[in-house]
Amino acid sequence: MRLRIKLVCTVTAMVFAVVVALSGLYLSQLLSERIDQTYLHNDIIAHQILLATRSALETGMKHYPKAASSPTALRAAMATVLQTDRTLQQVLQSVIRYSPTIYDITVADVNDISLVSTDPALQNQAVPIRPIFQQLQAAHSWQQFQTVFGPPKVYDIDLSLNRNGTRFLTVRVGVRTTFLRSELAPWLKLELAIMLLALIISIVLAALLSNMALRPLQVISDRLDQFMLHAPGATSEPELLPSPRDEISQVSSKIERIGQRMRSVEEVFTTLQSNLNQVMENLQDGIMLFTRDARAVMVSDSAQRFLGLQQKQILGMELHEIFDRQTALGQMVRRSFNARIPLLQQEVENEFGRPVQVSLDFIHGSMGDDPAETLGALLTLHDSESRKQIESELELSRRLADIGRLTSGVGHEVKNPINAIVVHLELLRGKLERSEPGAERHLEIIQGEIRRLDRVVQTLVDFSRPVDLALAMQDARGIISSVLALASPELEQRNVRIISVLPHQPIYARVDADLMRQALLNVVLNGAQAMSTGGELNVELRQEGRNATIHIRDQGCGIPKEIQDRIFNLYFTTKSDGTGIGLAMTYRILQLHNGSVTVESKVGEGTEFILRVPISSTRE
Repeated sequence: MRLRIKLVCTVTAMVFAVVVALSGLYLSQLLSERIDQTYLHNDIIAHQILLATRSALETGMKHYPKAASSPTALRAAMATVLQTDRTLQQVLQSVIRYSPTIYDITVADVNDISLVSTDPALQNQAVPIRPIFQQLQAAHSWQQFQTVFGPPKVYDIDLSLNRNGTRFLTVRVGVRTTFLRSELAPWLKLELAIMLLALIISIVLAALLSNMALRPLQVISDRLDQFMLHAPGATSEPELLPSPRDEISQVSSKIERIGQRMRSVEEVFTTLQSNLNQVMENLQDGIMLFTRDARAVMVSDSAQRFLGLQQKQILGMELHEIFDRQTALGQMVRRSFNARIPLLQQEVENEFGRPVQVSLDFIHGSMGDDPAETLGALLTLHDSESRKQIESELELSRRLADIGRLTSGVGHEVKNPINAIVVHLELLRGKLERSEPGAERHLEIIQGEIRRLDRVVQTLVDFSRPVDLALAMQDARGIISSVLALASPELEQRNVRIISVLPHQPIYARVDADLMRQALLNVVLNGAQAMSTGGELNVELRQEGRNATIHIRDQGCGIPKEIQDRIFNLYFTTKSDGTGIGLAMTYRILQLHNGSVTVESKVGEGTEFILRVPISSTRE
């Protein structure tokens, strides 16, 4: 079937369906209204008959004063009165003659036996059971259609006359559905005529619409031919296409051929883009590609570390929206881009205070370095501090490995001789039991020193032994508060006042809580011991970038610059009663948590220790 015929049939069917739906809705509404009007009209007639029946009984029953003594006599009297009352009979005959929808009228007693009826066959007979008219009113539209235009049925409208609160007699007005059908038949014929006219009009309109709709397809087909002829890789001779049956098929065939060419180009582009994305993901430097109008079209994952923005946010933004002119980095990049002046590894601090090397290269067209032919720019951000930090951590790892090998060797070489000396001293003690008391005292001193040496060696071995971390998500504020509460008694004895500054929001880090408390306690006590006459010990928690930093500042005598690099070495101490283990242990604990500890000190002013631990973005 050709497209034109399909289009005509489709439009015709749609219009015809709409007309049928609207006509059906109109007929159903009309039928429902007509049924309601029939009920209201016949209900009024039923009330009139009930009133006439009541009036006839009040007048006629005066001639039968003894009828109330017997139910049989009472019924016979009522039947005689109703059948002989001329007014009631005139009302019944006029209703039957002039009401087009009423089938019959019956007045029945309490046992549903007819007293008077317009149907002679029902006289003094049991009234047939019929559905009430309200059921037809409450039915759905389709059920009403089936009832009215189906087999003939009679519905009753009932009204009761009560006596002393009980039903005395009933007036039943029968309504036949065929009478309703005769009233609706003219309207149904009109609707059928309207639907036939709408069908003819829809066919004409569909034919005109098909001509208007298919004319642009021929124009599109001609343009597709021109595009295929001038497309890259196309031959000078037009391709011989099969002759489709309709215009849509012709256009679809040509679009399919163009789509095949585009898919082949897209596969090559997708492969190149995938390779480029893999390279960009593995880069540690921030790479950003801008168009001529300064819009970011390519951003590496590492760029968000330098700018504090997500990759999805940066894509599509202008360079002037990404870099704030209030920062040194933003001023340098904006000024260089506006002047079209390249940057070659210029070092500047970003808003986080970290040194960044910036390179900006411009991409030019075929005219060389002409600024007017600039196609875009490539921006590179390099974190020089991260490289220095990695080198520092490697050096630290090397030092810790050397200490481990040293302590293991010392423990092995020293412990055995000490054990032998202790055994021989015990033997010597037994031989000199009867000697002078002075020799015994010297032996006790030697034994005590050997035990002290054994404790030192054991401490060295424990320091180099691997530690199993019990990592868990912890709020750094809670760890600091517990350490300050633990150290407060000793600090009060030394006349040291604690000033702690903790943020309102929690700062979570994945750490071993016990080891972190030990590291902080070593630094806090070391600061308190440095203030011989007391003073203030400031403890402050901050979030700096991706680290939680703890600043512990005292007002002690300070540490000379020449020994600041040695204070974290094992057994190095400047105190007469110090062991040189506390700060070394703190240094080791921070390194186990991928953190760091640094010191800033001025002689005579005080010392500040800065502990850094990586934070976690979410709480587990």
